[in-house]
Amino acid sequence: MAQVTIVKTGADDLATVQQISRETFFETFAEANTEADMNKYLTENFSEAKMTAELNHPDSQFYIAWLGENPVGYMKLNAGQAQTELQDPTSLEIERIYVKSAFHGKKVGQLLYDKALKVARATQKSYLWLGVWEENLKAIRFYEKNGFVAFDKHIFKFGEDEQTDIMMKKQLSAADHLPDSFRIADGLI
Repeated sequence: MAQVTIVKTGADDLATVQQISRETFFETFAEANTEADMNKYLTENFSEAKMTAELNHPDSQFYIAWLGENPVGYMKLNAGQAQTELQDPTSLEIERIYVKSAFHGKKVGQLLYDKALKVARATQKSYLWLGVWEENLKAIRFYEKNGFVAFDKHIFKFGEDEQTDIMMKKQLSAADHLPDSFRIADGLI
């Protein structure tokens, strides 16, 4: 596989972020939800107005994973008031890591997560956190493999259905805040 690059993006890439959002959300969750609930969610949550507001929020950052000229996934990070729940100034939320199904198992999600960790380090955050659907076992295993632990639950309203998300966090150590050059020299990464 060619090199995947992770590029910070903004409102200029609205159509790309919308397309990846709709495609990956449908691929991941359509089987477990009604068509009506899925259509409503896709229409409301990935609309041009909502996505433009998200892309322009000063406390949110978007990164697209590109394989050559093809977008294969993206990530949304939230700090401060952009966070969906905790809004702890010492934390960084990973709201979304969406990867097209054809690229699952090809380390695209890991590259996006690694970027989130670098952003958290660069901004001196104490921990990363996220919410993941309790039935998305593949995603839960991915986050556990990367050092996340469950700390709470919340209800995610999906159309008429109330679903439970597991809230997970990864506490960052002092070593996580060292520049990569020091971490490599000391054998930390």
